[in-house]
Amino acid sequence: MLVTERDPVLTTDEAIEYLKVSKPTFLKYIRLGRIKAIKAGKGWRILQSELYRFLKGEEIKETEQGGEA
Repeated sequence: MLVTERDPVLTTDEAIEYLKVSKPTFLKYIRLGRIKAIKAGKGWRILQSELYRFLKGEEIKETEQGGEA
C-alpha cells in the first residue's frame, strides 16, 4: 500500500489501543514480522494502514519485508 498524506502515523500506545492488545503481544507481532513498524526513540511508529492490513489478515508482501523489527 502506498503511503499517502492521509495515512496517520501512530505511536506504540496508540497502536496498542487501536488493536486492543497488550504491549507484549504488540511487540511480539513486530518481532515476528507480522506488523511492519519503525523504531523511533524508545517506541515504535506504525502507519494506520499497516494496522488495518494486519487486522484484515493480509500477509506482508515479500518485497515489503526487510524493514526494522
